[in-house]
Amino acid sequence: MSAVGAEAPRNCRLCPRLAAYRDATRAKNPDWFNGAVPSFGDEAARLLVVGLAPGVTGANRTGRPFTGDFAGDLLYATLTKFGWANGAFAARPDDGLVLAGAMVTNAVRCVPPQNKPVGDEINRCRPFLAARIAALPRLRAILCLGRISHESTLRALGAKLSVHPFAHGARHEVAGLTLWDSYHCSRYNTNTGRLTAEMFEAVFEAARAELGPEG
Repeated sequence: MSAVGAEAPRNCRLCPRLAAYRDATRAKNPDWFNGAVPSFGDEAARLLVVGLAPGVTGANRTGRPFTGDFAGDLLYATLTKFGWANGAFAARPDDGLVLAGAMVTNAVRCVPPQNKPVGDEINRCRPFLAARIAALPRLRAILCLGRISHESTLRALGAKLSVHPFAHGARHEVAGLTLWDSYHCSRYNTNTGRLTAEMFEAVFEAARAELGPEG
């Protein structure tokens, strides 16, 4: 792939399966966003949160990462608690929420069927993730939500997966950045007890303690 920008074109067609799924979803719900979802947050971010992919009735509907589904409720509440978000999160892109010193993006920018992108789709979208990381001049830390996000971020940074295994709460030093891992804040993970709000908050608390206050 030739050089790309930090954001994928809204009607990106690099992944035929994902493009077809978006087309089918658009036909059923023409008023939804139904496109490659752009990153959201502060261009002066020191913290980048990397999720997996848009949810079909979440970010694919609203056009903002983690907006419109349960995962966003927990993520943005946690970002607010630790000083990275200001305003009232109302699960819609015009709620006035503003991120301060943080940005949220996804390893895969288009909604996948059953929330499961395949390897080729993750690979095709990775240049956008690498460009997003490179475009943040003040970036110091990346917080990865889930194993796929962790592995794609490592590959985007040119690091070896074997040297930096995924584990909830793990901290890695990669390419001059600190990389934190958390289980994904999906409803499935919280309903099954794999991830609790306290576990999730602990990772963000550690990152905030290391980065210090904004300003």
